[in-house]
Amino acid sequence: MPSIDLDQSDRQVQWRCPYPDCAGFSLPIESSAVAVPVCPVCLRPFTPRSAVHFEEMQKKVRSNPQSPSIALPAASDLVVVIEDLRSLHNVGAVFRTADGAGFSAIYLCGITGLPPRKEIAKVSLGAEDFVPWQFRPFIAGCLQELKSANFCLVALEKNDNSEPLYRCLQEGKLRRPLALVVGNEVSGVSREAQYYCDQVCHLSMRGQKESLNVSVAFGAAAYLISEFFAFPEHTI
Repeated sequence: MPSIDLDQSDRQVQWRCPYPDCAGFSLPIESSAVAVPVCPVCLRPFTPRSAVHFEEMQKKVRSNPQSPSIALPAASDLVVVIEDLRSLHNVGAVFRTADGAGFSAIYLCGITGLPPRKEIAKVSLGAEDFVPWQFRPFIAGCLQELKSANFCLVALEKNDNSEPLYRCLQEGKLRRPLALVVGNEVSGVSREAQYYCDQVCHLSMRGQKESLNVSVAFGAAAYLISEFFAFPEHTI
């Protein structure tokens, strides 16, 4: 079973099951390298969260008691779900690109930076003022609701089981309504988010580097998806 190296600040923490329909639990971390966890109650995989992570998330909950409410998007819509995106520059870039690519809503989950922040507005050019968004502390609950609403959930992530995004579009594996899930700059999309996703897709890298900046990756994926659905009679 693969292991995760935890930072020094994360070693004396507790894990908590993120699934909204689980009874919940906590387990102490005693080692700096631990096996990938599975909840002993619901037997589903999840990504460890540090005490610092939970504290930061709770601060966002307390400071955003009236997060904007957004109507569930229409059956033809595209939405983006952002998980634990720390960089306010990246958050602002996602807002601006989502608007340009025709995405109708943004869900900001976990410790993702939230408007209003001047660092976000500087990059978004005010897109957060007209692109509907909502803060959701736990991504699992957000994805569970979207899945119940018949959304196709797609994680933008490169791993052993992921498939090229372009090929999945061509083969008809993706459909509208679609929610594109984008993860943390370092750790990517969490295991609980991938559990809900219908497909895990990556952008093909043809150079020396193995990944793109998260906002750049979202931009490439968002336009690939929106153009494909806008012109279904043509290949792209």
